[in-house]
Amino acid sequence: MNGKILIAYFSREGNNYVGGNMVNLPVGNTEVAANIIAERAGGRLLKLDPVKKYSEDYRICTDEAKQELRSDARPGLVALPDSIDEYNTIILGYPNWWGTMPMPVWTFLESFDFSGKTILPFCTHEGSGMGRSGADIRKLCRDAKLGTGLAIHGSSVHNAKKDVENWLKKHGL
Repeated sequence: MNGKILIAYFSREGNNYVGGNMVNLPVGNTEVAANIIAERAGGRLLKLDPVKKYSEDYRICTDEAKQELRSDARPGLVALPDSIDEYNTIILGYPNWWGTMPMPVWTFLESFDFSGKTILPFCTHEGSGMGRSGADIRKLCRDAKLGTGLAIHGSSVHNAKKDVENWLKKHGL
């Protein structure tokens, strides 16, 4: 696979559920994984920051996320590039929230034309894997090539370098 790489990701630091416990993360697990991917594959990092921040309280945040999913919300994002035309490969990262991607990721995917691009999804989770996010990406980006996703346990994200390397190699990166 050749061409430029964009690593677009949504991540949430602060009060999070990790390994069965509530912990305060200075950097969100998905951002940790995105940085590992950038170290291995290169590419431009693009953090998908919602205009309206989620609650710092984990339980309130999960309620907010559930409400967004139920209402099919498309939260505004702080900064998006004018175009992604220069990128052939989009490595797309997110935590698994309620069985799929957080709604800011949907906003990103609906903001651009992914025709002819390769999307490689990865997610962090605490037991739910990729959920239905692959099917949701396929539905939103019908004319993109969707690669096999990588699900990383959030509690072991700092030890995921080998898994990331193998996944990237599998996709020619």
